[in-house]
Amino acid sequence: MLLDTIPVRADEGFDIARVADYLRANGMQIGDLEVEQFPAGHSNLTYLLRSGEWEAVLRRPPLGPVPPRAHDMPREFQILQRLHPHFALAPEVYLLCEDPTLIGAPFYVMERRRGLVLDQELPPNWRPDPELHRGIAKSLVRVLVDLHAVDWQSAGLGQIGHPQGYMLRQVSGWLERYARVRTSEIRGSELLSSWLMNNLPESPPPTVIHNDYKLNNVRLDSVHPCRLTAVLDWEMATVGDPLSDLASLVVYWTEPGEADMSMGGLRSVTSEPGFPSRADIVEMYARFSGRDVSGLHWYVAFAYFKVGVIIQQIYYRWFNGQTHDARFASHGELATHLIEKAAEVAGLT
Repeated sequence: MLLDTIPVRADEGFDIARVADYLRANGMQIGDLEVEQFPAGHSNLTYLLRSGEWEAVLRRPPLGPVPPRAHDMPREFQILQRLHPHFALAPEVYLLCEDPTLIGAPFYVMERRRGLVLDQELPPNWRPDPELHRGIAKSLVRVLVDLHAVDWQSAGLGQIGHPQGYMLRQVSGWLERYARVRTSEIRGSELLSSWLMNNLPESPPPTVIHNDYKLNNVRLDSVHPCRLTAVLDWEMATVGDPLSDLASLVVYWTEPGEADMSMGGLRSVTSEPGFPSRADIVEMYARFSGRDVSGLHWYVAFAYFKVGVIIQQIYYRWFNGQTHDARFASHGELATHLIEKAAEVAGLT
C-alpha cells in the first residue's frame, strides 16, 4: 500500500505543541499530536494530524506572499461548513483559526477522508479494465452534475459569490493576476487576452462550482473505485457558471499520446487505455445535466489560460525565492505551454 503522507518538509513545519494546545482549548479530546504532510498539490499546504486513533487534516496557505483574496482559509472553511450538509462528498470542517501568529497564517481543521487517488500513474497492481475506467469517469461526471444541482441559496451559499457577471469578473481578474506574475513574454498572450474579453459567452443559470474539479481532487473507494468518497480542495469554489467546471475537468483529462503536451504537469492516468475521451466526458455531462455545451470551446480556452496563470503564480514564488520546493523550477515552461495552448484552442495560432 502506498503511503499518502511524508515527513513535514523542513521549511513548511510549525510548532506542533502550540497547535495541540489550541485544539484542546477548542474542545478536541486529543493526547500527544503527530503531524505528517500530504505531498501532493502545488497550492495550499495540507497536513495530517494524528493522536492515537484520532485523525484530522489541517490546511493553511502556501508560504510567502500570496495574491490578493487567494488562499482565503476563512472563506474555504465557511464554504465547506455550509456545503457539507447538502453535498456529503464535501468533508466536514471542525475548527477555524484566524490568528496568523499560531503557525504563521490562518488555518482550518477538517475530517480526514480516506480513498484512492488516481493522479499521473496507475497504482501498483492495478489491472487496466476499460469497463472500470469508464465507470470511474461516469461517476466523476455524475458527481459534478450532482454538485451543480445543489440548491445554493438554501445552502446559504449566496454570500460566497456574485453570479451576475461572473465570467466577466473571472476573465478580467485572471488577466490582472497574470500581469502581476509575468516573468517573460508568451507568444499569443496579448491576442488571447483580447479574444477572451471580446467573446464572453452568455452563461447558463448559476450553480455551485468547485472551480478546480479533476480526477486527482477526488478520492475513490479503494474496494469499489467507481464510488467517490470525497471531493477535496475547495479553495476556489463559488457560485457561478457550471460550464467553467466542465471545462476545467476537460483540460485536466489528458488522452493517449498527449504526454508531450503535459510536460510533467498535466499528465493524468486518463491517458491510459480504456479511459473515455474528452469528447465522451463532455457528452456524458450534457446527457446527465441536460445543459447545452455547444459553446464549450471558449470555456476550454479560458480554462487552459487560468491553469497556466495558476502555474505561473507558483513559478513566480519560486523565481523570487519565496519557496524552495524543487518541483516548481520548471513551472515557468509549463505555464508558457498552457497559455500557448489556450491561444491555440481559441484559434489564434
